This record gives sequence, C-alpha cells and structure tokens, in this order.
Amino acid sequence: MPDILAVSATPRRGGNSDRMAEAMAEQARKAGAEAEVIRLRDYTFDSCIGCEACRKDKACTGLKDGFQLIYPLIEEAKGLILVTPVHTYNVTAMMKAFIDRMYCYYNFSDGFPREWSSRLAGQGRKAVISCIGEQVEEENLGLAMPAMRMPLESHDYEIVGELPVLEVFKAGKVREREDVMGRCAQLGETLAKSVLG
Repeated sequence: MPDILAVSATPRRGGNSDRMAEAMAEQARKAGAEAEVIRLRDYTFDSCIGCEACRKDKACTGLKDGFQLIYPLIEEAKGLILVTPVHTYNVTAMMKAFIDRMYCYYNFSDGFPREWSSRLAGQGRKAVISCIGEQVEEENLGLAMPAMRMPLESHDYEIVGELPVLEVFKAGKVREREDVMGRCAQLGETLAKSVLG
C-alpha cells in the first residue's frame, strides 16, 4: 500500500493532469516514498447519493462500485496528491465525485447544528493540490483550488504545496513547461519528506 496516493482527474488519456501527477509521484519515489498514481477515468463510480448510511456504518455502504477499490488507498496513504483540469471554473466532475465520496469519513453528532469530526484526523496526513487550465489569469481558474483545499483541510490534511498552472490546454503539452515540471518535482519531494518525517 502506498505512502502517497496521487489522483489525476482528467478525462483525457495522457492529459496534463496525468503528466503532473506522475511527475510528482516519481519524485516522491526518488525521495524514498511508496507512491501510486490512479486515474479516476479508469474507475467506474458514482457521485455520493446522500443516503447517509455511512453515518451509521462508518463506511460507504450505499454504493457498491469502483470506489470501493480506492477507499483502502486513501486510508493507507498518509500523503495525497490531487491534480485536476479546470472545467467551467471548477474541478472536473470526477474530482468533485472523489471529494464527495470522502464524506463517509465524517462523524456527526445527533444535535443541531450538528457537530462533526473526521476519522482521518489526527494522523499527520499531508496533501498537495494542483489545477491546470488554458486560462491566462489565475482568477479565471475559479473555484478549483479551494474546491480541493477546503474539503481536505476539513479531514485534517495539511496542505504542504499548491500549484495552479495557467496557459496550457493541449493534452500532454505541460511536459514542455520546464517551470511547471520542475515545480511538480519539488512538490513530490516535499510531500514525501513531510510524510516520511
């Protein structure tokens, strides 16, 4: 099982998010961490259906799909890398579904307003988040970065690095951006060191 799980949320095979996730994972391995890359398009899974069964079962039991293969990786890996293209000022639908399927890790009280905590908290978890788009201005990346940052922080992940990337569209073109690929390597190493201590 990996120390670090890198998640690419591009629907395009060989897309820029794939290349960035792979570069971060490769450098994390060079720094001594076990790192695994998954591409969400390779899994068949649904968005959270709000059945709330997880509140009682402490696991996602309302959906039996490909995400059941991902849960053990999330739980084992103390480091998480999320990389997504920007689709309409936000993360891709696959990345949003990934984040929403982590809802099962919350504990809720019965009172109102409900108090909550995460079963992933207190474990020294770390994360790197990145988005990439053809936009020229960073403000036009919209909600993509906070859409990843805020949910991870609610699960007590410490965000040790962020990388918003502008002005890249054609699949795989990011490999020609030495600045971006260099930053990916730095982030992979930083995450590995923070996870391994």
